[in-house]
Amino acid sequence: MRVFVTGGTGHSGSHIVPELLAAGHEVTGLARSESAAAALSAVGAKVRRGDLQDLDGLQEAAADSDGVIHVAHRQDLLPSGGIDAVAAAELPVMLAYGEALAGTGKPLVVAGSIGSPGNGRSLGRPSTEDDPALPVGDEHRGTLRARNVVETAVIGLAERGVRSSVVRIANIAHSTADRAGFLPLLIALAREKGFAGYPGDGANLWNAVHARDVAYLFRLALEKGPAGRYWHAVGDGGIPLREIAEAIGGRLGLPSVSVPLDELMLPGHFGFLANVVTQGYPTSTLITRRTLGWEPAQPGLLAGLDNGNYFPAS
Repeated sequence: MRVFVTGGTGHSGSHIVPELLAAGHEVTGLARSESAAAALSAVGAKVRRGDLQDLDGLQEAAADSDGVIHVAHRQDLLPSGGIDAVAAAELPVMLAYGEALAGTGKPLVVAGSIGSPGNGRSLGRPSTEDDPALPVGDEHRGTLRARNVVETAVIGLAERGVRSSVVRIANIAHSTADRAGFLPLLIALAREKGFAGYPGDGANLWNAVHARDVAYLFRLALEKGPAGRYWHAVGDGGIPLREIAEAIGGRLGLPSVSVPLDELMLPGHFGFLANVVTQGYPTSTLITRRTLGWEPAQPGLLAGLDNGNYFPAS
């Protein structure tokens, strides 16, 4: 299969491209820079120069392919507009893909958020693949409102004859290539503050997945995933944040400390992360496993902390 991939040199994409190539697919990756082009060529992928603002180019690339995997984001918009601006910029891209792939039955697999159907408090149970993204206007949507519009648009393309699906990636995606994810942020915060903190009793559940298992799921969704479906890329379905903090503290030789909920935003504590670390996202992957035959094979989060990337020997 000739597959067009965006974000092929990012954390998830740098595992997806080799996964596809090893399975015998021909991959063309979008490259915005010379360094990205060189990285794609180095692993055996073809290169298409361009960026996410070139909608005509994306539409042409999609039309010329047998399928599309989209994991790129406009990270340059984060400083000025936050995650909503990043997500909103994706909607025209999805519409361009829809124009290119309508009526073809070709697959379009897009990266999504495990939090799009809501957190544990809003659902009252683990989220499942049958839970749609929260609609705009829902009181629990938080900063996911634009993200959810994008996911809903992708799923809606199934009605136009596109074999579209969304892979909801766990809150923490870990690997030896993880440089800027949530886990490095927690580790850096612990080093800065001198303790590994967690909110309240730290019982709120977070989920995680190895990036190689994410790549495997994207390939399965591309090859045989039915149209209009959500898939959950989650290896660890619910780890108390307290246990994550204790694991980080133990490896840094620092204490793990409960931060009272009314002090989370004070200097010396979580600051801008306060609204994030208090959430819980217990998640089920039963439908993904049964439908696609996906089984995570890589180390879980707590074991993955020992991969040499997060705490290199000094």
